[in-house]
Amino acid sequence: MDDMMTITFLGTGTSQGIPVVASNHPVCLSDDPRDKRLRVSVLVSWNEFTYVVDCGPDFRQQMLSNAVNRLDGILFTHEHADHTAGIDDIRPFFFRQGDIPIFAHQRVVQALKQRFDYIFADENRYPGAPAVIVNQVYKDTPFELGGQEVIPIEAYHNRLQVFGYRIGDFVYMTDVKRMEDDQIQKILGAKILVVNALRKEPHHSHFNLEEALQFADLVGAETTYFTHISHLLGFHAEVEKELPEHVFLAYDNLTLNIPML
Repeated sequence: MDDMMTITFLGTGTSQGIPVVASNHPVCLSDDPRDKRLRVSVLVSWNEFTYVVDCGPDFRQQMLSNAVNRLDGILFTHEHADHTAGIDDIRPFFFRQGDIPIFAHQRVVQALKQRFDYIFADENRYPGAPAVIVNQVYKDTPFELGGQEVIPIEAYHNRLQVFGYRIGDFVYMTDVKRMEDDQIQKILGAKILVVNALRKEPHHSHFNLEEALQFADLVGAETTYFTHISHLLGFHAEVEKELPEHVFLAYDNLTLNIPML
């Protein structure tokens, strides 16, 4: 049997999550567990390796819910709080394993150093602070994790550069509004595509549902899953009925398996 890569959606919500605090929107009041979405993140594992893409404010809860007992690194898409604010909660992994590798654009590293300076301190470190090993990610420079090639894919979140990642036949993109053709070429041929679909109405920095569907059609992956979903997209069960074959809404704790190359 071929080795398999396991993909677990730790969170599929937008920056506020679902339910939104103090909201009486019908989706926020839904009893369907698929309508309850933590902040967006995905766990990717193969053989003995485990990585997460993004580390938002729900990171601790996500690690506990999925019984994650080892973390080999964090790949960051960009520096917004819903993708980075949980980095302090790598402490249990740090205490067990030592410094935790992170992978990010230089701009993201600088933002993390400003907001979490104690994690990056060289001197007078607080004894309980975690520490990281910084690995800068560059637009057209693949790198290796656990024997697998990782291909960075550049996109734009309004005017902010963001990275998605391709590992084998799996591509994970979030907070995308625009991509250049040369970056789309890196995605072609993927078996599983994950990309954001915020809501039905247009948005200045995210694909709406129509744009996400157009992008899925352009890429032509065998299966596409939408993530970074807000309550304004609608009820999970109802939206899924509107989607084409081979296109689905992701939901928290959904697990996929894909053969490794």
